[in-house]
Amino acid sequence: MVDEVIVKSTGEVVKRTLTADEETAWNNRQPSNAYKLEAIRHIRKKLLQETDIWVLKGNITTAQSNYRQALRDIPSNYDSSKYNELLERDDSDGSLKHSVWTKPS
Repeated sequence: MVDEVIVKSTGEVVKRTLTADEETAWNNRQPSNAYKLEAIRHIRKKLLQETDIWVLKGNITTAQSNYRQALRDIPSNYDSSKYNELLERDDSDGSLKHSVWTKPS
């Protein structure tokens, strides 16, 4: 069982073992939309930084430009109902599944 630590307003620390229901709730908790959005922003920033070289070289293709624009448009094109879809990963290799993340060749 997971231990729960409670800090009371008096500063007293109390430790106790979670009940089975509390442990199940803890194990099944879902990340907040704010956390998911931060993860999406982090991934987007990383991919934009990785592809800055395309712009700096000055020979960016239309497909590459469209890809970078699609990354920049994620906050306006995807609301919180799509966050799980954007963060879904392939079970075999851990890569992101959503097509918005796929770099053009």
